[in-house]
Amino acid sequence: MMAGRSVQLDDAHVKEYHRLKNVAARKSAQYMQEVDSINREQKSDQDRLDNAHRRTSEIENKLRSKGHELEEAQKREEKLEEHIKQSEASLEEQKRLRQELQGDVGSSKERISKLHEKLDSIVEQLGDARVDKHEDSRRKKRQEIVENFKQLYSGVYDRMINMCQPIHKRYNVAITKVLGKYMEAIVVDTEKTARQCVQYLKDQMLDPETFLPLDYIQAKPLKERLRNISEPRNVKLLYDVLQYDPPEIKRAVLFATNNALVCETPDDASKVAYEMEEGHRYDAVALDGTFFFKSGIISGGSLDLARKAKRWDEKHLSNLKQEKEKLSEELREAMKNSRKESELNTVESQIRGIETRLKYAKSDKEQTEKQIIAFQREVDRLKAELETFQPQLNEIEKIMAERETTISDKKEKMNSVEDVVFAEFCKTIGVDDIRQYEDQELRAQTERANKRLEFEKQRNRVLNQLEFERSRDTQSNVAKWERAVQDDEDSLEQAKQAEQKQMSEIDKAMRDLDKKRSEKLAKKSECDEMDDEIGKARREVGVITKDIQAVHKQINAIEHKMNQKKADR
Repeated sequence: MMAGRSVQLDDAHVKEYHRLKNVAARKSAQYMQEVDSINREQKSDQDRLDNAHRRTSEIENKLRSKGHELEEAQKREEKLEEHIKQSEASLEEQKRLRQELQGDVGSSKERISKLHEKLDSIVEQLGDARVDKHEDSRRKKRQEIVENFKQLYSGVYDRMINMCQPIHKRYNVAITKVLGKYMEAIVVDTEKTARQCVQYLKDQMLDPETFLPLDYIQAKPLKERLRNISEPRNVKLLYDVLQYDPPEIKRAVLFATNNALVCETPDDASKVAYEMEEGHRYDAVALDGTFFFKSGIISGGSLDLARKAKRWDEKHLSNLKQEKEKLSEELREAMKNSRKESELNTVESQIRGIETRLKYAKSDKEQTEKQIIAFQREVDRLKAELETFQPQLNEIEKIMAERETTISDKKEKMNSVEDVVFAEFCKTIGVDDIRQYEDQELRAQTERANKRLEFEKQRNRVLNQLEFERSRDTQSNVAKWERAVQDDEDSLEQAKQAEQKQMSEIDKAMRDLDKKRSEKLAKKSECDEMDDEIGKARREVGVITKDIQAVHKQINAIEHKMNQKKADR
């Protein structure tokens, strides 16, 4: 009979099959007992193997979980490290800014006090001085001409009076006398530059000026021996009592002073000029301005000379005014720095915040590092434990494989017994061996049983579903849920409208806030400007007050003199 073909037995054959099966069972009972014993051992080892696999799976799951926790902790540590670095850099920058602000705020108060003292002193000096406004205006215009020259031509230095200064006021008159017209002369580098300046004056129809071209003027060298005059006393080269800057104008200074000597009195000047060395005469000037020329001409001092000599004092006043403007600007800057105290408070608050966050970040990093160590230890322990299971698994599987071989041998022997017992029966029913029949019949029985079971399950599901549908009102529930959905949609729409309204109010509030901030900044700028104006006005009031006091003093002095004259009459 062909394999795969269905074998149907009648009742007689079935009875014969069961009789022979019992005979074969008795003959192979020993083998069956041995197989049962081996199967029990096999089942015991299978339980051990299953437990080992389950434990291995548990360890692998724990290992994956701990590995994930370890990885997350390492990532957190990296983020914390980066956060700490950024925070430390920010803290360093804020501390630098704080130190800078502390320097500004701390020094500004002391600086303001010192600047006020200096300004008061300068204002007092300026208040005591009297300068001809018309003359001052004229000099400013003439100085503007020099500034124009400097912008047009690179070789223009300045006026002699602006680059020279007597070492003491006692020499003012004498120096003024000797310098004469060169006192207001303009020093230039070359004759070409001087001609360009002269042409400019002509083109602009301005008053003529005196120029000293350094490459053109004939300056006599300094006579060193005149520095050693011991009689009369205190005789000096005019060049030595005159300071100048820059050094490049030395030739012009030598040219203007021309080895002239300055003496204490006219008598001393006369002696030095005509009697000091036989056969030699010198230009000598007294402190009162009397000038003895070596040519024999004598020029006395005058009121006009004294007025011109005041130019050195006026130059000093001009320097005072410049110093006043400079100090006023420094005062404004110092006052701005003093207003940085609120900014300093903000920076200190930020520093405290950063330090607090940095403290917690470092603490968090320390805890994370401890967690990493603990996770790593657990991972290592689980890996080691997992490695110990593999030899056990291998050993159990090896033993079970050997038993399977033994079971197969025993079953082969049992099959041999069955083959002998069922030999004639198999020929009768037309199969190679009894197992062929049993496999086909058992398979068919199993399939029929499975189909019956599946049919019963399907039938039960249909019946249950039918009963369920009968037990509930489907349409009513649909309507109920539709109403619930509609209510939720209405609530959602209302919430969206409320959200839109609130967003509009927030936008309006933000615009109002920006507007208020802009107005605040504008008002602050106006307040700063008004503070500057008030400070300037106060200083001007102080100057005017001192002028008034000075005028009152003059009036009182004049009234006193008038009263004296009346009394004398």
